[in-house]
Amino acid sequence: MKETNFISMNPEWIRKPQNVTVTDDTIEVITESGTDLWQRTYYGFTNDNAPVYQIKTDEKFFSFIVKTQFESSQRFDQCGVAMYLDSDNWFKASIEYENEKIQRLGSVVTNNGYSDWATTDISSEIKSMWYRFSRRNSDYCIECSEDGKNFRQMRIFHMFNGADAITFGIYACSPTTGSYKATFTDMVVTECQWQSDAD
Repeated sequence: MKETNFISMNPEWIRKPQNVTVTDDTIEVITESGTDLWQRTYYGFTNDNAPVYQIKTDEKFFSFIVKTQFESSQRFDQCGVAMYLDSDNWFKASIEYENEKIQRLGSVVTNNGYSDWATTDISSEIKSMWYRFSRRNSDYCIECSEDGKNFRQMRIFHMFNGADAITFGIYACSPTTGSYKATFTDMVVTECQWQSDAD
């Protein structure tokens, strides 16, 4: 697969935000308060109103790389990568703001209407992060990097409805009272960089 600029692949919005700017190489989103993605687990509630900008593909092996920069300041403010298939089946990875000292680098996998949440605490001084989202058939890997070169694994997961055509891209939201600017750059789709044991 030839390396391709994500924006040139004609992504489409699910719930387009009111304030967004898209150029050839940058996406800027001003988030809206009360927007989020979550399904049922532990908290009992369902939130399904975050904006997602994504493309559709039936390619079974690829990686999607993006750099995020964020000015978050309210609890749970977040932006990152997403694979939104429908309201009951999706994935997201991001940094969620907690307070002035810590924020949570993590991911959510939602299969058949139930979400999980896996996180690790990092400093709130970090205001940018790279992600690499990779697919091998219906299995997926998400990695992160602070420099865009040295990626470390966050998790490997399976999507029960992710074996055929999927949709993936970026998202940003503010589940509480927040509103901030999220900036996405360096967005490319490449050959799969998640190697299997057989490779």
